[in-house]
Amino acid sequence: MWHKISLSRFRLMIQLTMLFLMVYGGSLVGYYAAEKISNALPVLSCAYDKQTGGYCVLIPLQHQLHHRIGEALVAAQTFSLNVLLPLFFTIVSFFAFYVVLGKAFCGWVCPLGTVQELMGKLGRRLNIQPRFIAPEQVGKVRPIKWLMLLVLVLLFPLLAGMGVTPHVTGDSFCQVCPSRILTTVMTGDWEQLAIATPDVVSTVFGVVANLLFGFILLVALAYRQPFCRGCPLLAWNSLFQRFSLMRLVKVEHSRCDKCSLCHQACPMDIPEIWREHGNKAFHEDCILCGRCAEFCPDDGVIHLQFAKWRWFSSARDYYKSRSRTENAKGELKRVSIPLKDVQNALKQAVDKPDA
Repeated sequence: MWHKISLSRFRLMIQLTMLFLMVYGGSLVGYYAAEKISNALPVLSCAYDKQTGGYCVLIPLQHQLHHRIGEALVAAQTFSLNVLLPLFFTIVSFFAFYVVLGKAFCGWVCPLGTVQELMGKLGRRLNIQPRFIAPEQVGKVRPIKWLMLLVLVLLFPLLAGMGVTPHVTGDSFCQVCPSRILTTVMTGDWEQLAIATPDVVSTVFGVVANLLFGFILLVALAYRQPFCRGCPLLAWNSLFQRFSLMRLVKVEHSRCDKCSLCHQACPMDIPEIWREHGNKAFHEDCILCGRCAEFCPDDGVIHLQFAKWRWFSSARDYYKSRSRTENAKGELKRVSIPLKDVQNALKQAVDKPDA
């Protein structure tokens, strides 16, 4: 299959299909069906858009912390099934989806991830030079996603339920999530761009959300997947990474210390994929896009694997074919025609008698 279509193009087809389903799928199956079948999908598709085809798992997680666990702590109640059972089913349903596809949700399904990649492709068409985060700087960015998860997704909703922070902080991350704005704007609903002003906290959330949304779209023209690096869902997904059937596998190879193409190809700038092998190469920031396997020039070094089935492996012939139009860094290669061929074509056109 892969000699006919590249993995990246196949993934783009899946991404565009899922982008349509995440944004407009609810209109096809109806609001109630969409709510029942999709509120555990571990992707950033926002529940504020009532016609969406997939709700973000962070919504029920925050709401349970806000309305059940936080309020239960205030009332000094003992934990019971009435408190823990809803949260338990939220996590279990998410886990069931995650075991099947794992972090492929980030690299193949997430609407915001898809749009960031499309903005990157647009940037290259506009001749904007792609920029990268140096290996020694990557470690400074990685804690952001954990900070977002701990503070905005877990701490603030819990404090809101306890009455310590304002009610609006009950879904703090959703208040600033750029995917919330993106998916609703794509349906023609511009309401989420409006800044609510009932109180200072709501106003601050609205300003931050709009600035972050615009910032992400602009930065994505040059930097690959800028929001993904600080996404709390990436941190949440990494907690379950070892349990997923879908994973990246890299075997040790003598040429790896001489080649950094897999690192150059990685949209998350993960140096471990170049320097390590085995489980260490499958870093928590990996979104399973498969670009490292596409641009590895050696046979069978990097695999995308589901359970024991290796459904895509690096191959020298594939690398040669893939690199004809784009290099590992994502820079498009201009197709040049030899001057001799141009001269021959012009000569044939001149010498050809009129019909």
